[in-house]
Amino acid sequence: MTGPGTHVRLARPSRDLAAAERFWVEGLGLSVLWRTTERVSGEHDLVMVGHPGGSWHFELTRDPERPVEPTPTVDDLFVLYLGAPVDGELVERLVAAGGRRVAAHNPYWDEHGVTVQDPDGYLLVLCSRTWG
Repeated sequence: MTGPGTHVRLARPSRDLAAAERFWVEGLGLSVLWRTTERVSGEHDLVMVGHPGGSWHFELTRDPERPVEPTPTVDDLFVLYLGAPVDGELVERLVAAGGRRVAAHNPYWDEHGVTVQDPDGYLLVLCSRTWG
């Protein structure tokens, strides 16, 4: 059964785990929760990022033997509801860490926040509104 305390893992393929880690850790401020430490044939490399003790995290994967190309669409959004104006310094950090500020496909997100594309093309929306 699921509920508000259910833990969530969002797994995504990455072209470059170091670049993805830099964006999510140095840019957004998440922590590395776990990573593979050595290459094992037949297994994929991965790094998990999130907040220690949090209820969600990303599992970023790369299989050098059978790579999967990330294929995000304009509606593959990861939205963070900040409940405050988006900090310009945060956006600058995300860009410096390999992100790119982009216009949202849905103008709602431009009206209420900032959209940043990660190195694999996935979209992070920093929303000034609250949820719930």
